[in-house]
Amino acid sequence: MTRVAVTGAAGRMGKTLVQAVAEASGLTLGAAFEHPDSSAIGADAGELAGVGSLGVAISADPSAALDQFDVVIDFTVPAATLELAGACRTGGNGMVVGTTGFSETELAELHAAAADVALFMAPNMSVGVNLVFKLIEIAARALGNTVDVEVIEAHHRHKVDAPSGTAVRMGEILADSLDRDLATDAIYGRQGITGARERQTIGFSTVRGGDIVGEHTVMFAAEGERIEITHRASSRMNFAQGALRAAAYVANQPAGLYDMQTLLDL
Repeated sequence: MTRVAVTGAAGRMGKTLVQAVAEASGLTLGAAFEHPDSSAIGADAGELAGVGSLGVAISADPSAALDQFDVVIDFTVPAATLELAGACRTGGNGMVVGTTGFSETELAELHAAAADVALFMAPNMSVGVNLVFKLIEIAARALGNTVDVEVIEAHHRHKVDAPSGTAVRMGEILADSLDRDLATDAIYGRQGITGARERQTIGFSTVRGGDIVGEHTVMFAAEGERIEITHRASSRMNFAQGALRAAAYVANQPAGLYDMQTLLDL
């Protein structure tokens, strides 16, 4: 039985993860965490998630509970994820990281943890989204420089980073497949007299509002036709299920860096 810990256990994604673990076979909730100022500290994680008591009280210090879990699932913010990685390196605990918005320096620091622990990272844990990543690569290589490419994403009003980590990953795949440099060729929104569109650019458009769980579209626009590859999430449970699949996988892996493409053999 793999013991799973969940961070941000009082938040929407955290509650969904706790619910998913409670319903999963082969996994059990070993620990649950929140930031020290949370009013949920001390509460039963299962009761808070609406699945009944699981006998796991939400605490604020992962470093004091390293012997209570094998793998931690983390959907928080970069600073908290890096602090968690330091604790897991000490205890040898595996990590599944769905946090986005890392700077290059922060990302390098997190990747360094993979020398000591099994670290699974994905900007999006949905199996469907990761299949879309592969479809985007296939389409970009087939269409080449005959099309203009645009990435459009939409999320709920509480999301703090833009574009989303998933949209950025889509841009990276497009850049690699089309032999472009995302650092110089990305256009994040347009305003004013911008002139004609240059083929080399990769456009990003961001929408924030309401309770949109997550929508991503990559548009390949040519003269006379347009191809769109879209993924729409209607529930956070699909992200949770992907994260649990990753946790079960990481629990049996040596130290190293893993992702959804590896897990799904894509």
